[in-house]
Amino acid sequence: MPQPIHLKDHEKDAGLVRRRVLVGIVVVVLMMGVLIARMYYLQVIQYEYHSTLSENNRVHVQPIPPNRGLVFDRNGRVIADNRPSFSLTVTRERAGDWRAVLDVVVEVLALSAEERELFERRVLQGRRPFEPVPIMYELNEEQIARVAVNQFRLPGVDVAAQLVRHYPQGEHFAHSVGYVGRINETELKSLDPVNYSGTHHIGKTGIEKFYEDVLHGQVGYEEVETNARGRVLRVLKRTDPVPGQDLVLTLDLDLQEAAEAALGGRRGAIVALQPQTGEVLAMVSQPSFNPNLFVTGISFKDYGELRDSIDRPLYNRVLRGLYPPGSTIKPMMAVAGLDAGVITPTSRVFDPGYFQLPNVQHKYRNWNRSGDGWVDLTLAIMRSNDTYFYDMAHKMGVDRMHDYMTRFGLGQRVALDMNEETAGLMPSREWKRARYRQPWYPGETVILGIGQGYMQATPLQLAQATALMATRGKWVRPHLARSLDGTPVIDPDAPADIELRDPRYWEYAIHGMEQVVHGARGTARRIGEGSPYRIAGKSGTAQVVAIKQGERYDSGRLAERHRDHALFVAFAPIEKPEIVVAVMVENGESGSGVAAPVVKAVMDAWLLDRDGKLKAEYDPAQVQPEVAP
Repeated sequence: MPQPIHLKDHEKDAGLVRRRVLVGIVVVVLMMGVLIARMYYLQVIQYEYHSTLSENNRVHVQPIPPNRGLVFDRNGRVIADNRPSFSLTVTRERAGDWRAVLDVVVEVLALSAEERELFERRVLQGRRPFEPVPIMYELNEEQIARVAVNQFRLPGVDVAAQLVRHYPQGEHFAHSVGYVGRINETELKSLDPVNYSGTHHIGKTGIEKFYEDVLHGQVGYEEVETNARGRVLRVLKRTDPVPGQDLVLTLDLDLQEAAEAALGGRRGAIVALQPQTGEVLAMVSQPSFNPNLFVTGISFKDYGELRDSIDRPLYNRVLRGLYPPGSTIKPMMAVAGLDAGVITPTSRVFDPGYFQLPNVQHKYRNWNRSGDGWVDLTLAIMRSNDTYFYDMAHKMGVDRMHDYMTRFGLGQRVALDMNEETAGLMPSREWKRARYRQPWYPGETVILGIGQGYMQATPLQLAQATALMATRGKWVRPHLARSLDGTPVIDPDAPADIELRDPRYWEYAIHGMEQVVHGARGTARRIGEGSPYRIAGKSGTAQVVAIKQGERYDSGRLAERHRDHALFVAFAPIEKPEIVVAVMVENGESGSGVAAPVVKAVMDAWLLDRDGKLKAEYDPAQVQPEVAP
């Protein structure tokens, strides 16, 4: 039987459609109501909040780093300035996937994987939000063009013009002026985050580091309006930065070059001072290096070559080099012996070529193995007689020697504005007991009298001790800064002057130093021949390797770097001291033969004119005596 056919109920279907349409209309109305309510909430109720938020996204406060102060030599020649440079910067907040952006930078500029790693380290360093971080300096025209063409692939990357520190004199002042470098994480924690906003470099060594606060200046700000991509549309408000103060140094470029030429490419150190003022006229540590390599980030290869060089060009021999002062301290020992009453100007000691302690077989040799016979104070200094000073040291004892030599600046930092200076070592009983847990032995006192043993000093300390001889005990600390923005630099806390029982003691020792250069038997008489001015000097030798008892020093059997160091200290003119020079030539062996001519060349460069005559201002015969009012 066939199935019945069901007819379609149009009324029922129409009702279903009407109900669905009604539900849809209700849902749409409800959703529109929610949107209208949300819009009312955002646009009316929270208007102030979102208006401020929008303004903050549109207006940014950007720091304006100050220009770093310039550095000049005493004659106004530029030693450190600021040079314009195009830098590539990255702003992480605008770059999105900044690591991918760095990959594009490396691709566009055809750089190495090593540079890519360096860029990432720089971006990761601490900085303020939305602060551009320089990742590459000194872009050339081709690199700038490549970045411009690929700008659509480099969000957050910009080419910015910046001032970068530059040292036009190159290697000449690398160890005195120092250099600036990128701020590292450790330095960032100790810096004022506000004043260093936008600044990426800081003084690392030398004067650049010591006077960082005054050279840096004060940061400025500007409020800028930006578009959605972070581009600056206009400047709304600006507070100009305060540039760093200019610094005039005591150094003289001509004398610095003359000193380097006198050293002749040998490893060593030279310090030249004005004894009355403490001004450092020249400061040479050779070999040196180019400080410009460190400003924008030195490559691993270049730094490795400097660090691993056997000649240690990064090592500041003037401030950090520690050497036994040898016979250079004999004049100071003589002053100490006179003031302590151990010797008199006419005291004599017989020198058979050696000295022996009572009831001891060991012989402390004089450099002249045949001996000088009867020796007084003047002859002892002139001939650098070891036996005389062995005997005097034994009579003085280590305690009194320590007290006197400390007053001359040995074993302590002597500079006013050179924070890299090493204190050196002036040994004492207490020091040895604390260091080695051993007593002090008489033999150690004996060799201390000729500047050997545990005693160590820097070339700067030897120059200062010699300056105290020249000024007859007037203490003025050596310093490199002459003035800041025209204001003279003054030592606020100079040590006490050296006062002796009889001021004539200075003259006795200085007379011996004069005979070293101008005496018939002086050890450095060659540099005094024909000199238009009188020099007071003293040679010295610093042992590098010990020589056994009874053996003789034979340079031919020693490696070049195991030979003795050569030292010489001097001041001139004797009647009116204008310059003090201390020279150390590594492995130079002869203080009188190698170091003394260097001292003479430096003095000539300062005291003589182009015709080889003594300048009028340094000629004691042309100085008018002061008339009492």
